[in-house]
Amino acid sequence: MKRDESIQALADADEVWDVLVVGGGATGLATAMDAAARGFRTALVERDDFGKGTSSRSTKLIHGGFRYLKQGNVPLVMESLHERGLLLRNAPHIVRPLSFVVPTYRWWEAPFYMAGLKLYDALAGSLGIAPADLLNPAETVELIPTIETDRLTGGVQYYDGQFDDARLAVCMARTTSGLGGVVANHVKVESFLKSGGRIEGVEARDLESDEELKIRTKVTINATGVFTDELRRIDDAGADGMMMTSQGVHIVLDRVFLPGDSAIMIPKTDDGRILFAIPWQDRVVIGTTDTPLPEPMPEPRARPDEIAFLIEHAGRYLTKDPTESDVLSVFAGLRPLVKAGDGRDTSKLSRNHRIVVSDSGLVTITGGKWTTCRRMAEDTIDQAIKVGGLERRQEATTELRLHGAPGMARHRPSVRAQAEPCPALRAETRDVDHDWRDYGEDAAELAALVQNDPTLGERLHPELPYCGAEIVHGARHEMARDLEDILSRRTRALLLDAEAACEIAPRVAALLAAELGRDKAWERAELKSFAELAAGYRIDRS
Repeated sequence: MKRDESIQALADADEVWDVLVVGGGATGLATAMDAAARGFRTALVERDDFGKGTSSRSTKLIHGGFRYLKQGNVPLVMESLHERGLLLRNAPHIVRPLSFVVPTYRWWEAPFYMAGLKLYDALAGSLGIAPADLLNPAETVELIPTIETDRLTGGVQYYDGQFDDARLAVCMARTTSGLGGVVANHVKVESFLKSGGRIEGVEARDLESDEELKIRTKVTINATGVFTDELRRIDDAGADGMMMTSQGVHIVLDRVFLPGDSAIMIPKTDDGRILFAIPWQDRVVIGTTDTPLPEPMPEPRARPDEIAFLIEHAGRYLTKDPTESDVLSVFAGLRPLVKAGDGRDTSKLSRNHRIVVSDSGLVTITGGKWTTCRRMAEDTIDQAIKVGGLERRQEATTELRLHGAPGMARHRPSVRAQAEPCPALRAETRDVDHDWRDYGEDAAELAALVQNDPTLGERLHPELPYCGAEIVHGARHEMARDLEDILSRRTRALLLDAEAACEIAPRVAALLAAELGRDKAWERAELKSFAELAAGYRIDRS
């Protein structure tokens, strides 16, 4: 996946693409992957980076959505559980089962939640992970050693999926590329090319070179998430707004707060939302909030009251109460919610997706969530075939193994099997002090870099799990173009520990500059820009 080659292909004036996808988040990447898998000549452009917005700021769960079951939206839960099973099967190097415990403090809670979770399991059918089970107090403490034990009556254990969202986004981009599609980040669509009132392409700009690109296509798909209305109004200035924006905030703590391998799910907080405390990347992620916003923004910021809300609620269920000084990082993400009613209570808005076709032929896909992006893409390409007059071809992603997935036989997701590193990781990195399982078969490429230059195997920071090989690999194979791309998404350094990420930034900038052919002035500018970005991931304690 080479950006220079992608830009060259997009700049070809004689090329007419079957499908052009605008937006490189979960929905856009899944849509491009679906189109390429069906054999369509496919291109995707993203104005920032793959997964830059909502898709790298999730709660890191691939799940059915227990709260949607409480709302009575059984079809969405069934679809989500089915798609969860497919992701566990098709991307086992990134998506893995995770045990959840719902602690109970009243006699009626265990049977009440158990009934709902048994239905949850039943709806998953043959793609279920493991059955829910009742826990006594001792079993609950064994799974969650730091759970608050005062008045604890037990708990309920169930399973869902966990993943690194930004890594799955890059994996999908590389899968699309491997299928013959062309993807490019840092390319902004500025206007549409039209003939007879119908869209036949876009005018875009390579934000690195400032080169103008005229990209011709049979059908254009708007998959820009929270910025859906912005692109729709470039097509039609009078288009009504479809979107409501809601902000979710997460805080990241040291693993001492949740040392076991199970997550905590709190079914109802003071504002009615579910709260999660999740072991992830040797940290603990606690979220999420739900705050309506008047309009989307590229870099959302957590509000003090949201941070306080999470700290307070975490303290109710953990024996060690976190404080602001314990927060290693805080990140905020925006949810693309389709308007319904007056839209005042965003926690109750549907996560179902919606497809709209404008008079000029712009196909817009919005709503939904990470778990269902494959199904959203399938529906979108089915519609795009009609709009663009393309040859009818069946979807080809139900059993598509994603880039890097180990070549194992397909089987029902297993808690034990899916937690194991892939064969390439075991074989190639047994003498290297790094866990590269999320890279799957690409772990061999990282190991080769270290073999050629052992300094690339050295940890960049004692509090972070990353080494120089991952920086070089991100630049060479994953289109990382700046410090933010590398430290926020190719690695998750900024989310795991904002201060440590700033400390390694100079070394990372030097490695990246060497790979991209940048000078010292570029390095200085990158360090300044990243420091400003990272300030938003720290709690201001002044």
